[in-house]
Amino acid sequence: MDYNILQILLIFLITFIAAIDQFSFLESLYQPIVTGMVVGLILGDLQTGLIVGGTYQLMTIGNMPVGGAQPPNAVIGGIMAAVLAITLKLEPTVAVATAIPFSLLGQYAVTLLFSLMSPVMSIADRYAHEANPKGIDKINYLAMAAIGAAFGLVVTLFFIGGATFGQQVVDAIPKWLMGGLGAAGGMMRYVGFAILLKVMVSKEMWGFYFMGFGLATIVMAAPSLSGPALIILAFIGFAIAFWDYQIQAKFKVATANQSDFGGEEDGI
Repeated sequence: MDYNILQILLIFLITFIAAIDQFSFLESLYQPIVTGMVVGLILGDLQTGLIVGGTYQLMTIGNMPVGGAQPPNAVIGGIMAAVLAITLKLEPTVAVATAIPFSLLGQYAVTLLFSLMSPVMSIADRYAHEANPKGIDKINYLAMAAIGAAFGLVVTLFFIGGATFGQQVVDAIPKWLMGGLGAAGGMMRYVGFAILLKVMVSKEMWGFYFMGFGLATIVMAAPSLSGPALIILAFIGFAIAFWDYQIQAKFKVATANQSDFGGEEDGI
């Protein structure tokens, strides 16, 4: 399928904005569920974009940078997964696995940019000492332009010279390897949740986890409830969380009142 110059420019623009948003805007525009939808709209296949974006979102939900260590980049990986699924007609799970090398390119680009910008921090310190906010602004704009251009270039090059080559590579992949990529892509969403649970779940919360799992199974088993299942479970989860918050707040107030034994004037 051929794509016109306007579509390619729009893909470059969304990649440029998402790359900057990941570190500067922090509006969650860079999340794969968002970029997958936008890429699907641009390339004329919204459904595939949403499916791939959601799949990639589940895979990366537990990944987070720690200090200078960067995980495989979700921005370029999510965008390329949607692009590969739509342009090469790949299954969503296969597209997610195939996009991993691109996410590694994004990881290397971020690490390289951070390394290159490290010496510039001394210049920023000098600008701060001189009370020169415009100089610091220029450094920030330079870094944002660099990361946006690097990510946009990788995605754009796929359209300019790599779409046909990419199709040839995909056609050359054996069926058994393609099946393995699909299985790996399907498994990655659960790995993402496992990483998230490892960070968030405490011993006191395991009961809520198993209760939610049981509720999800019951709700999905009813045909009349399977459609709005996510909304139903979200309301139940909010109700339990709000009830727990109220109980904890009352407990803290009661504990504070019990520890108030009065002053010396009360004679107690």
